[in-house]
Amino acid sequence: MIEYKSVYQTWVSKAVEDKDIVKELRDIQKDDAKIEDAFYRDLAFGTGGLRGVIGAGTNRMNIYTVAKASQGLANYVVKNFNEADRKIAVSYDSRIKSDLFSKVASEVFAANGIKVFIYKELMPTPCLSYAVRSIHCAAGIMVTASHNPAKYNGYKVYGSDGCQITTEAAAKILKEIEEVDTFSDVKRNSFEQEMVQGNISYINDSVYTDFVEQVKKQTMLKEGETIDKNVSIVYSPLNGTGLKPVTRTLGEAGFTNITVVPEQEKPDGNFPTCPYPNPEIREAMELGIQYAAKNHADLLLATDPDCDRCGIAVKKENDEFQLLSGNEVGLLLLDYICSRRVANGTMPANPVFVKTIVTMDLAEKIAEHYGVKTINVLTGFKFIGEQIGKLEKDGHESDYICGFEESYGYLTGSYVRDKDAVDAAFMICEMFAYYKTRGISLLEKLDDIYHTYGYCLNTLHSYEFDGSAGFENMRQIMKKFRGPVQGFGGKDLKKCLDYGQGLDGLPKSDVLKFLLEDNCSVVVRPSGTEPKLKTYISITSDSKEKAEELEKRMSDELGQWMK
Repeated sequence: MIEYKSVYQTWVSKAVEDKDIVKELRDIQKDDAKIEDAFYRDLAFGTGGLRGVIGAGTNRMNIYTVAKASQGLANYVVKNFNEADRKIAVSYDSRIKSDLFSKVASEVFAANGIKVFIYKELMPTPCLSYAVRSIHCAAGIMVTASHNPAKYNGYKVYGSDGCQITTEAAAKILKEIEEVDTFSDVKRNSFEQEMVQGNISYINDSVYTDFVEQVKKQTMLKEGETIDKNVSIVYSPLNGTGLKPVTRTLGEAGFTNITVVPEQEKPDGNFPTCPYPNPEIREAMELGIQYAAKNHADLLLATDPDCDRCGIAVKKENDEFQLLSGNEVGLLLLDYICSRRVANGTMPANPVFVKTIVTMDLAEKIAEHYGVKTINVLTGFKFIGEQIGKLEKDGHESDYICGFEESYGYLTGSYVRDKDAVDAAFMICEMFAYYKTRGISLLEKLDDIYHTYGYCLNTLHSYEFDGSAGFENMRQIMKKFRGPVQGFGGKDLKKCLDYGQGLDGLPKSDVLKFLLEDNCSVVVRPSGTEPKLKTYISITSDSKEKAEELEKRMSDELGQWMK
């Protein structure tokens, strides 16, 4: 643990550039608990990069922790890439200080002799992934805290393949970061000066246009095939980056009846009407649902602030709206893509679908029905992107037909290496319009899938553990889950998969999957980006009611474990 009082005093004397930091350091000078929480450790850096509360301290997101991480990344790039290949792409979302952090990072990279390409305005995470590959960069960074509340910001790092960095690369970059002194080792030059000298350049608009074109190419419609694209759609960017790329893509694809939620239209890092801007939760979708009802819309779409997650709600027969889970949307998309490819004669000879180990196993049954191979990977879309890269390396990139994860992440093409809510929004709208043209609702189609393959219920529960004591609590709880465990909710344990040992050729990860009787399962893992433990419950049953009853017993029991 860092000697937090000593480090605090160092920051008081040296962290004088940002007036917000100066004020906060002064305000907490007599509050030892706040000083400890801000300085007891360095903000964790891993495959998800950095993520934390904005503020003063080594355990916070601020210009100093961003600059230190950027210097470490710069050292890594200089050591591992030839001079001509030392290029880094930069993008940022609508969060508080995102534009500032992106400029600070760019200043550090440029000062280290690395050519920087930055979007001239905020852009989604998938646009960053696309730029890395398009410009042939050594790395990329996306300043975002994804779907977290407004007090958070973050810093995602991408490799030259456009995929979030692997465990091995993260370890090497972390080593470089740890050797950097925050106040004496960081090189930085003026953003404006580096722009004049040509060391920092804005990404050409053609890169963004090419990205949109790649998304539109994911259509499953045959040339000349028509569907009703005048379906009424309400869309919310949740005050993030999705407004321009999503509406542009849908408009160019021919969708003519799109209403944007006005309160959530413009970028705003305070997220005034959706304090937790996550399309996974109803509170974030509630305002959009109200507009959908008022506009007699058939479909509500919402994307998170960095536009890599997409959630939907669909109108039921009684004019109320039902939210669909990430798993349910993924099942629908997988079935739509497979069925359309078969009908169109575009299914590859050896098609591949990729999902994470916590994503609904029912997807494997759908894939098997269509003769599609399923690859299971660890939690995190970077592992799906990694599989696309392996297929590309072997000359089989076109075999990839889609991938998804339960946390509302989808990708139907290989043009990027991360989940893409622009693609998801486009494909969902096309799928919705395709079925509606044939008199079928998405809810009816989902019921048809359950009737064909069996009913399955998957739920996610998160338990928050803040501060240094919370971090230790999570460690102890994971230790307790490692046994012995008899089962959960009255279902006996058949087998425990401990991915901490490195199973099925996957990297070691602090994840436990409990395989229970009757095709039920529980997964427990710490979040890689937040101070949370997460549980994923999967229930197979012959009815929704029985599944929900069993899930309630299991979730109550797991909640007791967390205490």
